Amino acid sequence: MSDHPRTALLVIDVQQALFEKSTPIYRAAELLTNINCLIQCARDTGAPIFFIQHANETFLKKDSAGWQLHPDLKPDACDSIIYKQHGSAFQDTALQHEIDSRAIRTLIMTGLVTEGCVRATCLAGHKLGYHVVLVQDGHSSFHKQAASRVDEWNRKLADQGVNVIPTKDIEF
Repeated sequence: MSDHPRTALLVIDVQQALFEKSTPIYRAAELLTNINCLIQCARDTGAPIFFIQHANETFLKKDSAGWQLHPDLKPDACDSIIYKQHGSAFQDTALQHEIDSRAIRTLIMTGLVTEGCVRATCLAGHKLGYHVVLVQDGHSSFHKQAASRVDEWNRKLADQGVNVIPTKDIEF
């Protein structure tokens, strides 16, 4: 085992229904390409991958077609799936226990949506004492102002202690 703290990838709420909204996901194709690149890099280095799935009583009803992960994502049997009902992937889930049991200290975060669950999970992880890395070009939203919101939250989260790094510079 390495002396370096372990790193994990969190893929937050990349679910089918979010790609079917009337306002499309900003840069959806680029987002999916970047996330799959991160997944492959994590697998190549043996870093754990956590796929997070949000459920609610409207368009993300558990086990519905829209609730499923985007078909471009292909979790392996060794990947962990965390189900959540709140913005933060840490709230009322086993995520913190799973991370701590593997001695993980760095969390690389990617997914949907920028101003919602990505923001909440980054801030919660930082508050819990993890080294949080937000993939600068690895999160998005279906909001009409998504381009400016992505930039705004990259700045705001960096100001709050989250490292914001582009996909090409991410290391596991």
